[in-house]
Amino acid sequence: MTTGTNGYDAFEGAGDLLRALSAPIRLAIVSELAAGERCVHELVEKLGAPQPLVSQHLRVLRGAGVVRGSRRGREIAYALVDDHVAHIVADAVSHAGEGSH
Repeated sequence: MTTGTNGYDAFEGAGDLLRALSAPIRLAIVSELAAGERCVHELVEKLGAPQPLVSQHLRVLRGAGVVRGSRRGREIAYALVDDHVAHIVADAVSHAGEGSH
């Protein structure tokens, strides 16, 4: 796990991922995408959030390498890059629901 000069490279990457997931709406987006790819309008409808806000948070998630977009006709369909992040989010939501902070 220690590959860099200070031995914390993996932890820095994990910190970057957790920062990308730090907004509740981004957690909700990841949860929705865990069920399969979605276009922006589908996420807007499901989350009840304005389209510009959803698009902004998708950009953050794309920049962090959490989601990818692929063209579906005139729209872009977003999907998780891998399922690891969906498990992290599901575990975090489950833990928060337990009331043990």
